[in-house]
Amino acid sequence: MPNNTLVQIDNVQLTLSNLEKIFYTSTNFTKAQVIDYYSRIAPFLLPHLIGRPLTLKRYPNGAEAKFFYQKQCPAFRPNWVATVPVWSEGKNKNIDFCVVQDLASLIWAVNLAAIELHTSLSLAEDTLRPTLLVFDLDPGHPATIVQCAEVALILKKVLEDNNLQSFPKTSGSKGLQIYVPLNTEAANYKQTKDFAHGIARLLEQQYPSLVVSKMRKFLRKGKIFIDWSQNDNHKTTVCVYSLRAKKYPTVSTPITWEEVEKAYKEQNSTQLSFTTDQVLERVQRIGDLFAPLLTLKQEILNIGSK
Repeated sequence: MPNNTLVQIDNVQLTLSNLEKIFYTSTNFTKAQVIDYYSRIAPFLLPHLIGRPLTLKRYPNGAEAKFFYQKQCPAFRPNWVATVPVWSEGKNKNIDFCVVQDLASLIWAVNLAAIELHTSLSLAEDTLRPTLLVFDLDPGHPATIVQCAEVALILKKVLEDNNLQSFPKTSGSKGLQIYVPLNTEAANYKQTKDFAHGIARLLEQQYPSLVVSKMRKFLRKGKIFIDWSQNDNHKTTVCVYSLRAKKYPTVSTPITWEEVEKAYKEQNSTQLSFTTDQVLERVQRIGDLFAPLLTLKQEILNIGSK
């Protein structure tokens, strides 16, 4: 395979580089296979990328090598790659984030060795208005994704008591992430962060041996940290269907609540881990379980309100 390959995507030409490079050494999974996965999952992934500021997590030498986050869209980007300015208080200036609007832009970004794609909870048209709320469930060793499933089921009930539907996905790493679609004009980050923090503290009080809401890592041993802090306009969260840079090419995968419950009841962590081939088969069989996040409108009230 040549070092550089010229491809035509829609109406643009794109040069792909280093396709033979091994990105996952455990399975000899190459950069070409990473790009192939993203091109095949694109019909299901793109709706969740379009219009959102994107942080690229780049691994030039593969998933187990050094990486860096890239928020500022590269100056060498083609003119057909969209950007959006987002104000950075830390830098006291705008950062021009990439916005993936089509297949060509997606493959261009992935060709930069962006194994992981991290999106804002807001759309570029209004970066201060989240369309989603997220609870990131992170297990502290020796806890596993099984304990995450237990917390997720408790969290689902609390959200239902607040008239909110929620949707689970694997992080593609150790934990689970629970999303609450909003899609209303009234939502803001103070509201979503306070709400998520309040629920995290509530569950910490009710289940002190299982849940922790404080960020200090020494408190997390054997417990599930409910990371509420992702609900912030300055942060991005790994996008659904994104690959993760782990030992194997695992994917952040939408799952059903029935799958969460089954994994918890059977105490089986392997049921909630999916590789690229498994995810591609799943979407052909059951479609996009995260499609409702794009349109479902819900409002957050105070905790305990109905």
